[in-house]
Amino acid sequence: MIPSIRHTSPVQSRYLAFIEALRQSDFQGDLNPDYANRTVLATDNSIYQVLPQGVIYPKNVDDLVILARLSDQPDYQDIVLSPRGGGTGTNGQSLTDGLVVDTSKYMNQILEINVEERWARVQCGVVKDQLNAALKPHGLFFAPDLSTSNRATIGGMINTDASGQGSCRYGKTRDHVLELRTVLLDGSDWTSRPMDDAELTEVSQREDRPGEVHKTLNQIHTDHAELIDAKFPKLNRCLTGYDFAHVRTPEGRFDLNSVLCGSEGTLGFIAEAKLNLLPIPKVSALVNVNYRDFNAALRDATELMKAEPTAIETVDSKVLNLAMNDIVWHSVSEFFPPAESGEPIQGINLVEYTADSEEELEAAVKALTDQLDADTDVSKGRLGYSLAWGSASVAKIWAMRKKSVGLLGNAEGEARPIPFVEDTAVPPENLADFIMEFRQVLDERGMTYGMFGHVDAGVLHVRPAIDMKDPEQEALIRPITDQVVELVKKYKGLLWGEHGKGVRAEYAPEFFGELYPQLQRLKAAFDPRNQLNPGKIATPAPELELLKIDGVTTRGQQDRKIPVQVWEGYSEGMHCNGNGQCHNWNPNDAMCPSWKGTRLRTHTPKGRASLVREWLKQLSERDVNAIEESEATRQQSFLLNLPTRIKNTIGKKRGEYDFSHEVHESMMGCLACKSCTGQCPIKVDVPSFRSKFLELYYGRYLRPLKDYFIGGLEFMVPTLAKVPWLYNGLMKPRFMQALMAKVAGMVDSPLLTGVSLDNELQTRKIRYASAQNIAALTQEQRDKAVILVQDAFTSYFETQLVLDSLDLLTKLGFTPLVAPFKPNGKPLHVHGFLGPFAKAAVKNAEHLNDLARSGIPLVGLEPSMTLAYRSEYQKVLGKEAPEVALLQEWLAEQKAQLEARANLLQPGDYSLLAHCTEKTNAAGSIKDWQAVFGALGQTLNVIDTGCCGMAGTYGHEASNVETSKRIYGLSWAEVLANPEHEGKLTATGYSCRSQVKRIDDVAIPHPVQVLLAQM
Repeated sequence: MIPSIRHTSPVQSRYLAFIEALRQSDFQGDLNPDYANRTVLATDNSIYQVLPQGVIYPKNVDDLVILARLSDQPDYQDIVLSPRGGGTGTNGQSLTDGLVVDTSKYMNQILEINVEERWARVQCGVVKDQLNAALKPHGLFFAPDLSTSNRATIGGMINTDASGQGSCRYGKTRDHVLELRTVLLDGSDWTSRPMDDAELTEVSQREDRPGEVHKTLNQIHTDHAELIDAKFPKLNRCLTGYDFAHVRTPEGRFDLNSVLCGSEGTLGFIAEAKLNLLPIPKVSALVNVNYRDFNAALRDATELMKAEPTAIETVDSKVLNLAMNDIVWHSVSEFFPPAESGEPIQGINLVEYTADSEEELEAAVKALTDQLDADTDVSKGRLGYSLAWGSASVAKIWAMRKKSVGLLGNAEGEARPIPFVEDTAVPPENLADFIMEFRQVLDERGMTYGMFGHVDAGVLHVRPAIDMKDPEQEALIRPITDQVVELVKKYKGLLWGEHGKGVRAEYAPEFFGELYPQLQRLKAAFDPRNQLNPGKIATPAPELELLKIDGVTTRGQQDRKIPVQVWEGYSEGMHCNGNGQCHNWNPNDAMCPSWKGTRLRTHTPKGRASLVREWLKQLSERDVNAIEESEATRQQSFLLNLPTRIKNTIGKKRGEYDFSHEVHESMMGCLACKSCTGQCPIKVDVPSFRSKFLELYYGRYLRPLKDYFIGGLEFMVPTLAKVPWLYNGLMKPRFMQALMAKVAGMVDSPLLTGVSLDNELQTRKIRYASAQNIAALTQEQRDKAVILVQDAFTSYFETQLVLDSLDLLTKLGFTPLVAPFKPNGKPLHVHGFLGPFAKAAVKNAEHLNDLARSGIPLVGLEPSMTLAYRSEYQKVLGKEAPEVALLQEWLAEQKAQLEARANLLQPGDYSLLAHCTEKTNAAGSIKDWQAVFGALGQTLNVIDTGCCGMAGTYGHEASNVETSKRIYGLSWAEVLANPEHEGKLTATGYSCRSQVKRIDDVAIPHPVQVLLAQM
């Protein structure tokens, strides 16, 4: 690897001077001119990639005022600032080559909730789902419902005037904004709300920026009323930004918020908002109507709207098929049975009803189902329908629908469905004809695409599949967009019906015509020097140009610099489309613990994917092929390469710059829990490309001692277990722990149990699995036999669990055998010892495959180690990877045997805390635990929690201890502190149980121990 060379251009020097001036002021937030932060915020959910000069994280409104005032000084009036929230924009709205001002890290507090008057006051970085979680106990909610609701910030929603499903009933964000606190570019801290004419006159006479903008907007609205009425469409999704059509409220009051909502950060910094709240409907249901073709679904939507539902959403067969192969399908499959005719379902309309009583809901749903039952017109293409009753069931289906955006990005091949013409809006009655012509535009080019959207509002998301690394395919962006623009004109619609203009603002002058200069006039009043997110929506002067859709750097232009061999070799991170699912707010969601624990975007799957792509690009630009370099690293002699690594490490300590150090810092924050692999709709697999990066990085720099300790522990532990007093004696004393932390970077390492598995198996007359012992089984024993595959954690640090598992299996009438211990190698893989891991995997696989040939199933206890056989092993060995089931997966298939023994157990009620890797990469196995408990007369509830913060050895590493405990405190601590759970909790993960013991000094049993105790 060749180190990156850091250059400072004149432009960067200007921005560094500005950042330093902020540092010398009273600014309290974070100032990040580092390349890692810049790289991670160079992308959003669009096709574009624009490297900013730095990233600023203000802590409060005062910081925004300081920032604005400094930019207003003569020395810094060329500094560009772009506000950013969740970063989920599909059109480059928050991308900039200036400074990103990210308000989501610190300004994310709910300031006040007024239940009686039904409003809430929040900071702009509050996430939509975060707000609704706080409102739910009061029976209230903030209405606009986005597919990105678990990571979209209120500030971002305001800046794009977001809407989403149900907008025909609930409207858009603008309809629920009561007040906005905005910092203008001269440093004015202004709170805007609807005002009467007397107030407007008073404010307009002020000699400051608030006075100027009020006066200008009022003049525009007064002088051009007829033109405004003619140019602004009468659509539910009349999203245009600078919404002159709604400057006056229905009551006639002047409302500056009409132009601030949808302004995409081009007019000021939205700091706080007072929002209108609505009562949560008490009951809900979905009617899922299936169709033989997607066009039939679109045409039928107009008919279905006559039944007055809350919302109608549509999904095509491509999205549906992708959902079926995703973790989300486990929760919704029961609601989508095959058509009775056997015909494939090519489209679905999801028709939602909400009400305040069951009677009202049933009557509304019955009106629709009666209509469907009575209509036998086969030309409408219906293939039947299904019902989902209750908020819980409805929420599961909406979660599947919300994941549609990301699922489309997980298509096979290099051509991926991408957003650039994906939120057109036309009158609903025109939608089917419009989409027919839209599809013709794409079909003529032989393109594939996926479709989903809000048919009740005439908005459909169409994402054509393009490989942006291919210049010829990238060149299609312009002609397709131009053709779609003409189509929306023909059908009296908009190009930007939901997700904002961003780079597509180049079509604004054509759309607004003679009204466009008034948009420029408003921009000039707010931002005369074009410093705020320039090139979007409008410019403050005629000579200044808007950005163009083919004039902004795309990701594909950067990605094509990476050789195909390298791209494919690091495929686990290359296809991240920036949808930001990993940035989700919910502390009870497994993905992504390092993001939740640090609030740093460099510590997310999206961030790490961005960094590794940039790192590979930089290597490629220096003619270094990462795949070839990896092969060379594996062939290097440890001792011969040692002087080079020592020299480079000394240089690192002296401050010699290498971009890979920034990448390394990000990678070392990953818990390797693999939640991203299971939950990311694109299947970004950070642990896989992280291990590849670490292999190369440590071919150039010295490894910490802890890596050798962790990677080699599996191989040493059988010997250490023979003298547990020696190992434990070294690890237990506090002075030794302090020494280990300093020398090896490890703290409170687990202790050996000292229990001899050999002796205990002899006492129980349980055999090790070998050809001889298997041959000695009777046919009856063989029919009930199962081989328990050992792992280092449970066998040596939690031996009683292994014994309890064997005892339970025996009492349930099975014949357990134990596979002789062989190192699994998972810790080696986690830390980038890929060569040694491959050798360990081959050796262990040969051993396990020999046992599997007996026909006796193999099962494992520890989720992360067992699931390695179907992930890490698969990538190394392919079809030679051994098949090892999780214990509960195998037990769930023995239902009859379990039910026959259920009388041996007392009834019990328990709650499961599942391991991250298990619940995200083998989602069905959690239901298997419930099935096993149910068959044995027990109740098992699953508690939603995030990560415990341990993840293998992560929490034992000195550098991670504080973050590990912080992650634990986000969800697990609350569960353990709840007295209702006392004596009822069970946890499947070794790391989870050890974390609970370490922090709360509570011993949580494994599910098999719970069942055994009930006997």
